[in-house]
Amino acid sequence: MTPAILIFDMDGVLVDVTESYRETIAATVEHFTGARPTHDQIQQFKNQGGFNDDWQLSHHIIAGVGFDVPFDDMKAYFQELFLGTNGTGGLILREKWIARPGVIEKLAGQFRLAIFTGRPREEADITLTRFAPNLTFDPIVAMEDVARKKPAPDGLLHIAAANPDSELIYVGDSIDDARSARAAKVPFVGIAAPSNPAYLDLVFLFQEEQAHAIVDDINCLEEVFAQ
Repeated sequence: MTPAILIFDMDGVLVDVTESYRETIAATVEHFTGARPTHDQIQQFKNQGGFNDDWQLSHHIIAGVGFDVPFDDMKAYFQELFLGTNGTGGLILREKWIARPGVIEKLAGQFRLAIFTGRPREEADITLTRFAPNLTFDPIVAMEDVARKKPAPDGLLHIAAANPDSELIYVGDSIDDARSARAAKVPFVGIAAPSNPAYLDLVFLFQEEQAHAIVDDINCLEEVFAQ
């Protein structure tokens, strides 16, 4: 029997990005506007949907408070903060791997593992090399691999087309992940961390999108698939 493919989003699922991507959004907005959005405010934007791309979200917040900043200038500043100078010292180094030792390895005994992320491939590779050099995710679908970003289902449809005999399951932490899965007709498992400042809102949104299950973090997945 062909094993099902368990597909992970990265940010907020495999990796805690509170002090990396989220901090970079806040610092970028503050740099161009003088006002710093809270992580709660950033999460509220995420819950609206359509802001899976952190560059676009940062630019949207900047424009929303009346500042006309060229997108490329904003993106360049964002990337320097996130990746650092010459690849050293960036906020990406503040990321934390969420899965406890052995959790994903155990899932790999039951599923084939894959990734569909809104990250650029370079940034996905940096983090996976750092935290999970011995894990195999195949395929890895990144920002450059899809014509339309989430909530469009393109990444999941790409994996489905290449694996017509396999059941797919998508694990994500945002409403865009949930909508992408629903559009692709792929069962969705939502990650809603109790520490999330908009935790209850996110749970209700996942329920509206008919999530197969909602869990606190990736370490709870074994319980989902044991049912």
